[in-house]
Amino acid sequence: MKKAYILLAALFAGQALQAQLKPNDHQASFELGEGLNFNFQDGDYRFKIGGFIQPNIEWQQVDTEDGNFLLNSKRTYFNFSGQAKEEKLSFLLQLDFSRTNPLLDVWVAYHPWQALTITMGQKQNIGNNREMLIMENNLQFADRSLFSESFSRSGRELGLFLDLKLGTENFRVIPQASLTSGDGINSFGADSRDVDLGGFKYSGRIDLLPLGDFSEGGLEGLADLNHEEDLKMIIGLAGSYNDGASDAVGEGHGTLVLYDGAGAVQYPDYRQWFADLLMKYRGLSLYAEYGQGSATNLEGTYLNPSIEDPLLATQISEYYNLGTGFNGQLGYVSRGGYGIDLRYSAVYNEFENNQNALLGNSNAYGLALSRYLKGNDLKVLVAVNYREYPEATQLNFLTAQLMVQVVF
Repeated sequence: MKKAYILLAALFAGQALQAQLKPNDHQASFELGEGLNFNFQDGDYRFKIGGFIQPNIEWQQVDTEDGNFLLNSKRTYFNFSGQAKEEKLSFLLQLDFSRTNPLLDVWVAYHPWQALTITMGQKQNIGNNREMLIMENNLQFADRSLFSESFSRSGRELGLFLDLKLGTENFRVIPQASLTSGDGINSFGADSRDVDLGGFKYSGRIDLLPLGDFSEGGLEGLADLNHEEDLKMIIGLAGSYNDGASDAVGEGHGTLVLYDGAGAVQYPDYRQWFADLLMKYRGLSLYAEYGQGSATNLEGTYLNPSIEDPLLATQISEYYNLGTGFNGQLGYVSRGGYGIDLRYSAVYNEFENNQNALLGNSNAYGLALSRYLKGNDLKVLVAVNYREYPEATQLNFLTAQLMVQVVF
């Protein structure tokens, strides 16, 4: 099915390129951060080739052991996007060549009117916390927070997505909904002919902008690069229900297996909900989010097909990430392009007495210094992060990293 989405995007691009063109109704341009752009039919058909790279030097230390250096490209993105004005269509194909399986996003969207977008394909799911909805090149830190890593993987899923914008530029309400496979970024396992596991995942989000719209691009990242002249705020509430999850956070394919009373495979249901707040004002940004992961439909579940070992209530935390978490970030970007960001995250296991739980109690602290040389398109970032596990020994992590970001 993923190959079908890629083929559909390619056919869409090919048909537009074959359209009859007037001598001077098309143009091409390139600018750092804006990619290579092609406009045809006086802008009726637009295509863009872009991406970004993040060369990274990192020093890691676990407790008192000797530290290790790591040199790599944290992310190496390539994307191809386009839109057809008259047909009211748009598409995106995006890959990360730093991954073993590079395909990240592949979708086609239909815009019947300006306020409504219907998308089919693989993209970031709106049922996650807001940080997971931020594209990787727009993060304040090089990595996502402990909170995000505890309840998500890539945040991308395959399915159908609906986005609706209501209100005016002075007061906006944005409801969203999605129906996805519930198996995450690789919805059909290691083989595209593999069948989907479990049931569908139902997700929803509603965002409220009580002080009006952010400036253009203001919601693409958490830092206030635009220096909002007036206080801007977005309040969000999101949740999801995964009807039979075969992964610890509902974003994987067959990473766990449980059984019913007849010895057949049975997956409990996995639920998440999140609340988040983002405020920006003249370079200052404040971001906070809270969420929870829980499981249900556990009755009659066994650990093996011989149905000799029933699943105990507290054992479910050994298969799914269950508990609560919080993430808070405070940042400031000067008009000269110098930025400083602070972050604190914490997660708490649902069953404190289960030492084998996947989600252990932990805290994380972060400090990042950034130099924006051309907005967010050319950036140098230095960050220090510390993660501790109060109930464990020799599991505290300290990292320091230098990362350069180039968006083309």
